[in-house]
Amino acid sequence: MQRNVMRSQRLVFLFMVGYLLLNYPLLFLFDVPQAIWGIPLLYGYIFLVWAMLIALAGVITGTRESGLPPRNTESK
Repeated sequence: MQRNVMRSQRLVFLFMVGYLLLNYPLLFLFDVPQAIWGIPLLYGYIFLVWAMLIALAGVITGTRESGLPPRNTESK
């Protein structure tokens, strides 16, 4: 039960960080006519933040089932 509460709190925190990173004041900083490797800076920033949020959500929600035998998913 405690593990689920911690996971929920981390996901809420991740949502708040994502909201701040993808909100107007920070997006305005990257809205300049520059490109890195041909990608506009704003689009690159949005994509990197989006990918980082997905990766962190995966880390937070990942489960560790060490010590348990693998489940048999084949139907007999």
